[in-house]
Amino acid sequence: MRGWVYQAVALLLIGGAVWFLAHNTQENMRVRGIQSGFDFLGQAAGFDIGETMIAFDPSQSYGRALWVGVLNTLRVAVLGIILTTILGVLVGIGRFSHNALVRGLCYGYVELFRNVPILLQLLMWYLFFVEVLPQPQAAWNLGDLFFLSKGGFSMPAPVWAPGYAWMGLGALLGLVAGVAYRRWAQREFERTGRDRNRWLWPLVAMVGLALAGWAAGGAPREWTRPEQLAFMVEGGISATPEFMAVLIGLVMYTGAFVAEVVRGGIQSVSHGQTEASNALGLSRRQTMRLVVLPQALRVIIPPLTNQYLNLTKNSSLAVAIGYPDVVSIANTTLNQTGRAVECIAIIMIVYLSTSLSTSALMNWYNRRVAIKER
Repeated sequence: MRGWVYQAVALLLIGGAVWFLAHNTQENMRVRGIQSGFDFLGQAAGFDIGETMIAFDPSQSYGRALWVGVLNTLRVAVLGIILTTILGVLVGIGRFSHNALVRGLCYGYVELFRNVPILLQLLMWYLFFVEVLPQPQAAWNLGDLFFLSKGGFSMPAPVWAPGYAWMGLGALLGLVAGVAYRRWAQREFERTGRDRNRWLWPLVAMVGLALAGWAAGGAPREWTRPEQLAFMVEGGISATPEFMAVLIGLVMYTGAFVAEVVRGGIQSVSHGQTEASNALGLSRRQTMRLVVLPQALRVIIPPLTNQYLNLTKNSSLAVAIGYPDVVSIANTTLNQTGRAVECIAIIMIVYLSTSLSTSALMNWYNRRVAIKER
């Protein structure tokens, strides 16, 4: 009962503090004649956004403009987390390579990129795209399929058709089947000690069902390819210099920290585990996959979660190079409407929700991979 009373008192105190701050802020804004409220979200924005994932017109509302910014932020964060994980794991494992050149390059990359401020790196990559690269009419190209210039990076893309929706559904079903197979393989391994390949068959299932869905949807084959014109590259799908600079800068910076996290996790595993694996005749790849990494994950995942959160929050620095993320669009909205408290609150809610979602997902994964004592 005493514990419940303490919790109730704490909630009342926190609730009272929040109410006092909100009421005091609203009263001061009323006295100074400052408008408040979120009614502005339905008004016409009146400004254009250079890079969008969904259609947007200046006549549409501020709410839709902010949603465009949220999607741009999520695109950088999700792609950045995926690429950072791949880069960090490869570099972290490369620090243990027997090849002195590989080991030295990995060490040099970590020491260089983690000791230079992220804002300077973003500016460096942006200047590379807008100053070093050639003009769009003289873009670097590979096989007339991939073009890189000051206008950005262009590549072929499929033309949307219902068959791709069926393809996505097939891939989703294959993913579910692959997860079920991996769980069955884990139970069999614990029961019999026989290890099965837990990546090949799930991959075959996902690819096979995706192809089946693609065929069932009419097997669409139409693609749009980029074409170099007199003054620009047109067609295909393209990424702007701002997006490329933000993505590469965040990945290179955060990847250096992830590499150190992976290296520390691997080093935390007792050397006796490796010696026991060698005594059993396991190869270096099998030792790393079956013995070292499963034990290192319990050390790697908590600090890895922090790096994912840092990457997402550091994406707010994209405003410095003109990428239209949620911070940039919220600043424009603030300047036009004067609703500073509301715009700042929206930014806080976006980053808080993304950070909490990332933490929840990583905590779930941490429980999944935790070593369970018998």
